[in-house]
Amino acid sequence: MIDVTVSKEERSQNQSGSPYRILSLDGGGAKGFYTLGVLREIEAMIGCPLSERFDLIFGTSTGAIIASLLALGYRVEEIHELYKKHVPTVMSKRSPSEKTDALAKLAKDVFGDRTFDEVKTGIGVVATRWLTEKPMIFKANIAQAHGRKSSFIPGFGVKMADAVQASCSAYPFFNRKVVITSTGDQVELVDGGYCANNPTLYAIADALVAMERPHQDLRVVSIGVGIYPDPKPGLKMWLAKKYLLSVQLLQKTLEINTQSMDQLREILFKNVPTIRISDTFERPEMATDLMEHNLGKLNILRQRGSESFASREAQLRDFLL
Repeated sequence: MIDVTVSKEERSQNQSGSPYRILSLDGGGAKGFYTLGVLREIEAMIGCPLSERFDLIFGTSTGAIIASLLALGYRVEEIHELYKKHVPTVMSKRSPSEKTDALAKLAKDVFGDRTFDEVKTGIGVVATRWLTEKPMIFKANIAQAHGRKSSFIPGFGVKMADAVQASCSAYPFFNRKVVITSTGDQVELVDGGYCANNPTLYAIADALVAMERPHQDLRVVSIGVGIYPDPKPGLKMWLAKKYLLSVQLLQKTLEINTQSMDQLREILFKNVPTIRISDTFERPEMATDLMEHNLGKLNILRQRGSESFASREAQLRDFLL
């Protein structure tokens, strides 16, 4: 039987005085290589795994993959190697079923049978309930629960591989993902980006409301995937153009969601110290989208992430050192 009593250690997290550091990672498919470029520099600066410096790590879609691996104690370069191996394979598949199978293999190969009990720091993996159109956020720490603490189970009893796959299931390019909770409930999920492609608001809400940390203690680092020109179709076939337009529509939807969530953060939590990193790149050679599978282009995105870090280095040092 799982003991869900709030421990002394968990209660101490509600005490003010020390910085409470939050890392929030946007969704964006293959463009997560940009995120890894930023994180590589942050990790080098602090000289330790990010799980040892951040108290809470939230992620949506590709950000959920990275956030979950960081919370398990992975180094950024290890995650980069996994991305180079798996992401081009997933994104190069044609049909939704082929993409879904490749994503499921990625999740299984990377996470195996790991559960949310194994994380080394606070975690939030954002997915969207298909039927009720509400978020389902997988967490590990009972202190993050907004009520119903007596029935809290880490990650609802769902394996990390399934939760992450659900968060990445950008319907209709991927099939919807059904997870089964510890209570036997079957929940149909789609990409977390449909409710919060930028999950920073959810992370701040956990810290302020559930964990009762004061505004002045928070230090939030919110990392996007960058904004790029839309790619032009390489083929003149009608079907290829139609597919590209569909991808662009999905990407536009997620970007609107991202910008809306960040604008709300600035209005509602302007007194919460936050560094937002997600630069805009307008040169034609930077054209890309969330389905990018050219490793050369993805490496360029990673380099741009490193460059984006440089312009905020002084602020990040103040937050994290």
